[in-house]
Amino acid sequence: MIESQILQPVIVLMAWTMIMWIWMYATRIPAMSKAGIEGTRMVGSTGASLRDKLPDSANWKADNYNHLHEAPTLFYAVALLLAMIGWGDGMNALIAWIYVGLRITHSLVQATANVVLVRFVLFALSSFALIALIFHAAIAVFDIHM
Repeated sequence: MIESQILQPVIVLMAWTMIMWIWMYATRIPAMSKAGIEGTRMVGSTGASLRDKLPDSANWKADNYNHLHEAPTLFYAVALLLAMIGWGDGMNALIAWIYVGLRITHSLVQATANVVLVRFVLFALSSFALIALIFHAAIAVFDIHM
């Protein structure tokens, strides 16, 4: 079994994604009901077709849930790679926790107040953390001596 500290923030972000899934449906289903939308009558449409029919606050949760399936996919890949090659502890684990903390904070901002500038700063900072993890993986995989 691979034992690596970096796997803990991976699990936390996965769990957070499922929390956002629950929050999305706990918000969206009542909003659909209030708007008179019957899900059983929707055929061949997507969640995007609901955007104009639901309040922004219901859409924000869905938007964030989708965002948690974008850049974090790179995080999962690099974290698993770092764990497999034995580089998933210490500084890389710390950077992973920073990434996850920033992504969870980004989710909370987007799902509540949705202040775009704050979201942008959080996203940019999390991206820098992700870049650092990818850089460290590249150093190990390409055997770059600095």
